[in-house]
Amino acid sequence: MSNLRRTMLFCPASNPKLLFTAMIYKPDCILFDLEDSVAYKDKIASRDLLVEALKSVDYKGCEVFARINSLDGEFGEEDVRELVKAGLRKIRLPMCESKLDVRTLAELLDEVEEKNNIENGSVKIQCSLETPKGVHHSLSIATASKRVISISFGAEDFTRTLGVNRTKNGVELAYARGLIVLNASIAGVDAIDTVYADIADVEGFLAEVKNAKAIGFAGKSCVHPSQIPLVHDIYSPSEEEIEWAIKILKASQAANINEGGVILVEGKMVDIPVIEKAKRVLKLAQVTIENGGIDE
Repeated sequence: MSNLRRTMLFCPASNPKLLFTAMIYKPDCILFDLEDSVAYKDKIASRDLLVEALKSVDYKGCEVFARINSLDGEFGEEDVRELVKAGLRKIRLPMCESKLDVRTLAELLDEVEEKNNIENGSVKIQCSLETPKGVHHSLSIATASKRVISISFGAEDFTRTLGVNRTKNGVELAYARGLIVLNASIAGVDAIDTVYADIADVEGFLAEVKNAKAIGFAGKSCVHPSQIPLVHDIYSPSEEEIEWAIKILKASQAANINEGGVILVEGKMVDIPVIEKAKRVLKLAQVTIENGGIDE
């Protein structure tokens, strides 16, 4: 089972306060951004800040990602070299449109890992799909390298490229979201949904998160700490779901079908996929309890 990635808190790397405090909001993942949210004149200084933070800050178990600048530009390659050397092990590749983009980064990581005596393959990749071309190639992107652990959706650039407005009901995103989730599932990686930028619109945010969970996204990108508990609440299992998961696991262990076979639990068929879902429910419950969201 992969790490839980229900929330990915977006933090500009040019913001020193967030570099040193983002973990107190208890997101599953922190995404430090060196790309769009950082002005050209601040690119190198922000990278240096992030390098120092990676060397000195305890992120309390949060997965730490960094969105690098484009590898086609003047900052991207050096972002990779400096951040990996400082200890970063998760990189988000922006504007990913093809498997070649992934393989270019993977080959650079091969070189950087060898130069710094880091085990080959240690650094993982999240591919950001922000254009129709990227979404269309999502399966080949997700399977381009064993380093790829997730693909994320960027709706603002997607709608800009498509030439449409982003609406509250998200009808213009429906096909892209569905395709990304299906291809992530085929590839065996996580799919992370796009941000919801209107922080004041809690009702709209909740509706979008519920939809993302319903169609199969593993988590949601967040632009403000206030969004984190809302996402965790939606992604956390109910007491009924936890009780049912425990029943399934106990029954499957008693019948010894954890490696194959079918049994009935209260008249419902239970097989390996159902058992795996039950395990994920309990994993979610465990994380929620650890974060103080459920009374033990």
